[in-house]
Amino acid sequence: MTFRSIILASGLLVAAFGAIGCGGAEEEKAASTDWFQEEAIERGVDFTLMTKLDEAPWAPEIIVGGGGAIDFDDDGLLDLYLLQSSGEGGNRLFRNLGEAGFEDVTESAGVGDDGYGSGVATGDYDGDGDVDILVTNLGPDVLYRNEGNGTFTNVTEEVGLGDDGWASSAVFFDMDADGDLDLFITRYLDWNPEREKRCPNPRGLPEYCHPESFAAPTSDLLYRNDGRLGFVDVSEESGIGSIQGNGLGVMATDFDGDGWLDLFVANDKNPDRLWRNLGDGTFKESGLRMGCDRDLTGIAKAGMGVAVEDVDDDGDFDLIVCNVNGETDSFYLNVDGRFQDSTNRAGLGAPSRRYTRFGLGLVDFDNDSRLDYFAANGAVSSNLDAPPDADAYAEHNLAMRGRTDRVGFIESESPGGILGLPAMTSRGAVFGDFDNDGGVDVGVVNRDAGFHLLRNVVRDRGSWLLVDVRDDAGAPALGATVRVDLGDRVLTRLVRTDGSYMTARDPRVHVGVGDAKSGPALEVEWPDGRIKRIESVQVDRVIRVDPPAPRP
Repeated sequence: MTFRSIILASGLLVAAFGAIGCGGAEEEKAASTDWFQEEAIERGVDFTLMTKLDEAPWAPEIIVGGGGAIDFDDDGLLDLYLLQSSGEGGNRLFRNLGEAGFEDVTESAGVGDDGYGSGVATGDYDGDGDVDILVTNLGPDVLYRNEGNGTFTNVTEEVGLGDDGWASSAVFFDMDADGDLDLFITRYLDWNPEREKRCPNPRGLPEYCHPESFAAPTSDLLYRNDGRLGFVDVSEESGIGSIQGNGLGVMATDFDGDGWLDLFVANDKNPDRLWRNLGDGTFKESGLRMGCDRDLTGIAKAGMGVAVEDVDDDGDFDLIVCNVNGETDSFYLNVDGRFQDSTNRAGLGAPSRRYTRFGLGLVDFDNDSRLDYFAANGAVSSNLDAPPDADAYAEHNLAMRGRTDRVGFIESESPGGILGLPAMTSRGAVFGDFDNDGGVDVGVVNRDAGFHLLRNVVRDRGSWLLVDVRDDAGAPALGATVRVDLGDRVLTRLVRTDGSYMTARDPRVHVGVGDAKSGPALEVEWPDGRIKRIESVQVDRVIRVDPPAPRP
């Protein structure tokens, strides 16, 4: 049986599960034990994000909180890059030393930008095999070129970047299939201190203003890699600059299966955008046509974090967008290139509505081959009932286990997957296996509080693969597709670093394979169409997959 036939067959099974699950009692319960153990300080990651710009609430303070997982020295261990906003000392780079924990190497690496940090994107823009870092800021963005010797060089001006607006998330992706990485940057507001407003809460106390208060949406940015170590702004000619919004999360994925990477942008209180890549250097906004710009009632929600995965194992990519409290997530199943809002059917409606969700991931934390859910939460309007000395924006995070009987999720009995952890105002969530034990961990950026490193301690995890796919230069092969054949279904994943909220994730593809002890077939398809298939792979290990020789 071919990969494609298995995918099609599994899609029919999933459709049946969905029909069974439209109502009735839950057949499953989530595990009652903790999913995570918080170990940031213990592991040497001592970092506090500071956000204050003024005594009065200013809009940027409530939005920021980014970071990234990056193996900058290519030693097989994920390092951490965390952004600072108003605090002293700038951004910090923590090198992963394995069992010895993390070491702050910011100064020696030269990546301590002291701008008002928003988000992180990672990718090898210059094709030298080393992963570079883009920092989005309130103010000029920064591109750090990895020199391959433990140091970075700020090359922002020489490559043609450095827009001084309010940027949020970003993604490196190959928009034109020419083999080098282009760059897309979302922007939130056309803002400066003179435009800041006063928005009192019901008790007359100062509060953060919602984006509609400013009436200052802005357009996103698209840069084409010119192949000569520079970028060209093609926002207008590509069509991207034709529509304004309040852009936050972004992901690049081929949603319609035509071989070109499209872009999904979560907009805050504006319709979300799906930019279809037409393959000729232009993009067409198709969110309405494809069914993912608004919810079922026609409301444009407060789009923040984004996650894209093949949740129903049918070979195409589904989408979750998280929103403010009082609004549910939007969970869209991709059905033949159009999206069906399946939020309530999947069990995401009531649990998600309780929180304001930012960082977001669909990850198989227990390695049972079903994707689970994690959201980093924190309010944007103060809790009027909070004690005077408490964080009035703090919320617990949300963890949900993926069902095995149908497409859906069940909330963990421990808040955020960990009992006893105080609620924080959380923003970015960085996903990656920091100890290479087969369990995906989570780094959570907390506003005006310490960073959390949540180590995966799920009991009785299943078997796993961590697939490290490289390109011809030896860098992560962003955009490559990984398929793992479990016999009854095929798990399809992408090599990517984008998604969540203002963060960059582990580019290695983690796949839980349940009780399989050996023998799953592994297939990797690179963006240029080259394919490598391994008929039987040993599980419970990291496997590096290099590309076959280039086609003549």
